[in-house]
Amino acid sequence: MKKIVKYLLYVIGAIVLVIVLFFSAVFVTNKVLVSRDRQTVKQYGQKVKVAGHKMTVLIEGQDNKQTIVLLPGFATGSPVIDFSPLRKELSKQFRVVTVEPLGYGLSDTTTSKRSLENMSTELHDVLQSLNIKDYSLMGHSISGIYTLDYLNRYPNEVKTFIGIDSSVPTQNGDNSDVSQGLSILGNSGFYRFVTAVNPDILNYPPVSTTEKKDFRKISLMGFANPAILSEAKEMATNFNESKKLSYPKDDAVLYILSRDSVNDKTDGDWIAQHKEMLTDVKNSKIAVLDGAHYLHHTQSKAIAGLVEQFLTTQHTN
Repeated sequence: MKKIVKYLLYVIGAIVLVIVLFFSAVFVTNKVLVSRDRQTVKQYGQKVKVAGHKMTVLIEGQDNKQTIVLLPGFATGSPVIDFSPLRKELSKQFRVVTVEPLGYGLSDTTTSKRSLENMSTELHDVLQSLNIKDYSLMGHSISGIYTLDYLNRYPNEVKTFIGIDSSVPTQNGDNSDVSQGLSILGNSGFYRFVTAVNPDILNYPPVSTTEKKDFRKISLMGFANPAILSEAKEMATNFNESKKLSYPKDDAVLYILSRDSVNDKTDGDWIAQHKEMLTDVKNSKIAVLDGAHYLHHTQSKAIAGLVEQFLTTQHTN
C-alpha cells in the first residue's frame, strides 16, 4: 500500500511539474517574442502627441475634400490594418483619417481612465493638432457609444456619424467587467498560445500574408495593456452614461448593420434598437448588409457606396 501511495505522489508531482514548466515556457516565450516583435513590426502612419502620449494616425486620400475619421471596435489589434479594405475604398472619394486610440495598434498605452470624457477629449485634441475641423465620424462596434458622447461634446465640428454594426446604449448584451480575465490571459502569455491553436480568434482582415503577420504581432504586443484593461473595466459605466445621451437633432446618422447581428437576438432587436436612436434625427438611414459583425472585412465596397451616397445627399441639402 505504501508503495502505491508513494508511486501516486510521484505521478502527481510529475504532472504538477510538467504543468508548471509548460506555463513557465509560455510566459517566457511570450515575453521574448513581444520584445522581438516590437523591433521588427512594420511602422505606419504618423505619431501625434496627446495627453503626454503618442497616438498613431494614418491619413489617405489627401486631395479629397470631405473627411471621414475611422474609429475601431473594442480591442482591435491594429485598426489601420483591420480597416485596410475599407480604407482603400473610401480614400478613392474621401480623405480618410484612421485613428488608433491610446492602447490600440502602434499608439502608446495610458493609465488614464477610459471614460467617455477622456477618450472624446483625446480624439478631439488629436484632430485639432492635425487641423481637421470639418469631418464625419465612422465607427465600428463600441465606437458607436464613444462617438455619441463626442457628437454631444463637439456639435459644431462634426455633423455626421456612420456606424458599422455599431453599439447602441440600449443593447441587451453583457457589458460586465472582463478586465481580470483579459489581464490573466495577457500577462501569462497564454493568449499567444490560444491564438496559435485557433488563429481565427484574432479576426484577421482580408489582407496580404505580410500584413496578417504584422496584424498578429501588433495584436499580441498590445493585448491587455493598461488602456484596454481600463476600457473593459469602464464598459458598463460608459454604456450607462451613454443612455443619458441622444444625437443632436440636426445631425445625420447612417447605420450599416450586419445581417448576422440582425438575425442574432442576443443583444435584442438590433434594427429596432437602432431605429429608436434615430427618433429625433432629421437625416438618417439604416442599411443591412449580408455578413458578420466585422462587416468591413467582407463588404467594404458596398459600405463605401452607401457612405458616398449618404454624404452626397447631406452635402447637397
